[in-house]
Amino acid sequence: MYARRRHVYFWMMGACLFLFVGAWAVVRLFSTPAAVAMCVVAMVIPPVAAMTANRRGPEDRWWDDPSGDPQSDEWWDELDGRKRRER
Repeated sequence: MYARRRHVYFWMMGACLFLFVGAWAVVRLFSTPAAVAMCVVAMVIPPVAAMTANRRGPEDRWWDDPSGDPQSDEWWDELDGRKRRER
């Protein structure tokens, strides 16, 4: 899961870089409004890429990770109806 999200992140950031460089190296010579529009689109990509890379999927098991606080973990285990694992 992590590798797929990482690949999507790098592809999105590569597209962002391509849009910025392409807009000001090539497209601005033909159409300044088009170059500005490309930069506006490129400006939106990094936050979306970060959200995509950091989201947790349904198969990610983050909710049952121990927090490190024994009292809190014991309370949550009691609420979930689980017995505490003995170490």
